[in-house]
Amino acid sequence: QLQLVESGGGLVQPGGSLRLSCAVSGFPLNYYAIGWFRQAPGKEREGVSCITSDGDTMYADSVKGRFTISRDDAKNTVYLQMNSLKPEDTAIYYCAALRGEVVPDGPLPYSYEYDNWGQGIQVTVSS
Repeated sequence: QLQLVESGGGLVQPGGSLRLSCAVSGFPLNYYAIGWFRQAPGKEREGVSCITSDGDTMYADSVKGRFTISRDDAKNTVYLQMNSLKPEDTAIYYCAALRGEVVPDGPLPYSYEYDNWGQGIQVTVSS
């Protein structure tokens, strides 16, 4: 069974950086598109970024230019590099796997399109 485990979260000051990792086990990563979502207290879960099995990337407007998603299929790991962090980036961040077609340069896939989820990790941006 496919499992996803996030790591790399924590507390960072505004303007700082963090790199989240999503380690995938149970199936070769290159079969899947991987997405990152986040959920802040009292808010709905929102899509942040996605990388297709071919390496195409997509971002929410709120993080474009600040966050970078990448994948290392040899390590079965996907990364989310987060720079210039803002207090409004504070949330629990989740990675998720989607086995299916994702249209490059299209909209971010919806959460219901993903098949497997990690447990989430806290990111807090505060001075």
